Parts: sequence; C-alpha cells; structure tokens
Amino acid sequence: MNVDDLSSKTGEWLRGEGQLADVVVSSRVRLARNLAEYPFLSKASPSERTEIYRTITEEIAAASVIDDELLVDIEDADPIDRQFLVERNLISRNHAGGEGSRGVGISRAETRSLMINEEDHLRIQGLRSGLDLDSLWQEINDIDDRLAERLAFAFDNTLGYLTACPTNVGTGIRVSVMVHLPALKWTKDIERVERAAQDMRLAVRGLHGEGTEAAGDLYQISNQTTLGQSEEDIIRAFRDSIIPRIAEYERAARDALARHGESQLDDRIWRAYGILKNARCISTEETQTLLSPIRMGIHLGRFQEFDINTLNEIFLFAQSAHLQKMHQQSMSGEQRAVARADYIRSRLAE
Repeated sequence: MNVDDLSSKTGEWLRGEGQLADVVVSSRVRLARNLAEYPFLSKASPSERTEIYRTITEEIAAASVIDDELLVDIEDADPIDRQFLVERNLISRNHAGGEGSRGVGISRAETRSLMINEEDHLRIQGLRSGLDLDSLWQEINDIDDRLAERLAFAFDNTLGYLTACPTNVGTGIRVSVMVHLPALKWTKDIERVERAAQDMRLAVRGLHGEGTEAAGDLYQISNQTTLGQSEEDIIRAFRDSIIPRIAEYERAARDALARHGESQLDDRIWRAYGILKNARCISTEETQTLLSPIRMGIHLGRFQEFDINTLNEIFLFAQSAHLQKMHQQSMSGEQRAVARADYIRSRLAE
C-alpha cells in the first residue's frame, strides 16, 4: 500500500453517513503524547528527532495498531504527496511544512493516522463520518493503551500527560467535529455561534484546522483545554450538548430560509450548479464555495441531480494535490484551474 492507493477512493471522513450527517461532516479524536526520555521537539536535536521517529515507528509496527499499515516518511515525501495527505485530513499543514525527521502511519480505511514528530512526538488520530465520538474514543484509547505498554510517555501525577502546547496538558485529547453551516453563515448568525463557542472555551477553525478559513462553509469545532476534565467528560459534552445544539440552530436557519426565502434559496443552489457545470476555469476556493449551497440543497431535498457521495468526491478530488495526482504531473495554478473545471464537468456529465 502506498499514497497512490489512497487516491482511488474517497476518505472515511467524507463518506457522507452517520449521526446528524446533514450538518456534521466528520468527527475526529486526537491524543498528544511525548516520550519521557526525550525533550520536546522544539528543544530536540536533529539526531534526537531521528531517534524518536525510529523508536515510535518500530513500536507502532510491533503493536500492530494500524492494519495494512502505510508508513509515509514525510521528510522525504514528494511535496504533492504531502499536500495530498493534508487535503485528506490525514496530516496537518504544520506537519507537511515542517522540518526534520517526521512521518505518519495511516490505516487502509483512513480511519486512523499516527503523526510522528509533528508538534508532539506522537499524535494518535481517528476519523469518522458524521457524529461518532464514542466508538472513535474507544478505538483511540485502545491504541494509546497498547502503545503505552511499549513506550514510556511523559506523565506527571499532578498535571497528567505533558505536551508541547500547554492547552493540551492533562489528558492530551483534542475532540474536533466538522460541521457544515451555510444557513447560519447566510443569515449572519454564524457570528453568534462563534461568540458562544469562545465563551465555552471552544475553538472554531476552518477546513484544515488552525489558521485556515471556513472553505465551503465548513467549520471545525474543537475543545481548547484538556486539563481538569476527563476524556469522557469532553466526549459527552460534544456528543450530548455542543454539537446537537449547533445542528439544531443550523436546521432551524435552513427551515427559515426554505419558508421565507424559497426563491432566493433555490436560485443560489441552481446558480451554483450552473457555474460548476459550465465553467472552463475554476479555483479550489470557488469550487468549495459553490458546492456549499448544493450540499445544503441535497440535504433539504431541493436538489437531486446527484447525491452527497458524488458531491464529496468532487469536493475532494478538485483540490490541488488530488488533481496533480490524477494527472500524474506537477501543474501550474492556471493549469490546475483548467483541469479542475474539466474534471467537474466530466464528473457531472456522468
């Protein structure tokens, strides 16, 4: 199995199924861990980084925590492959653009990725379509337990797990749920959601995490602190309160648009479809923006030209690195814009 094998299918997080799937695109649970006998990466020498990478990769393989394992050496990987993994949410932008010895282990189903030498020595990540935090936590916790039998993680009896970023100290858990909020954005109520999130000490970020914009009206909602809360408490709050409430607000805003602005809603949906079906040159950002009202239209039953799986395939494969993998060559921005429009037209023609 190699990176090219991943490019023949849609990733797990874009499967379009699961609880609250009309609003919740995906769920992610991530644990940050560091080896006790080495300094944090900001203080580690190049040789220490290499030792950390070697030690963790050996124990990941020995513990068999990734079935049909794909281990990618990010330091030596082609830049297009790095960006490809970012676009599939399997590594972070910081990991792709970092320096020194680093890598990632990926399961065939793309439900697990273990980033080595990102900000922490190890970040154990699980992905699911829809709102599915309980099974995710069970799986990630099991991986953590199995690796803890083989690796000595940095731990303090008072503080908990020690991490490079103080906000992760404690459990080291980061729960992140990607939600699609086009109606709240359209009605400008998204600002109220963002303010409420800040009051609850939640982070609201874009499609690819910290420092990114909410492309296609997709937002990642995640906890900002872990100290003083158990993993179960954080999971429970997201599962039972935070995310269902956001979904309720978005659904109410969609219903209001359908009742009081039906013609404008349909116009936005079908105008977006018309552009995508006829464009000869289009950017990633415009593609994601146009797919957003269509995504909402599918879930509202107002658009039936294609289903959510086709939309998710277009969303994923119209990204820059996916296009270049598809064409098996490096392409300029203008070439990608033309190739993207060609791909979308041919996909919609099917």
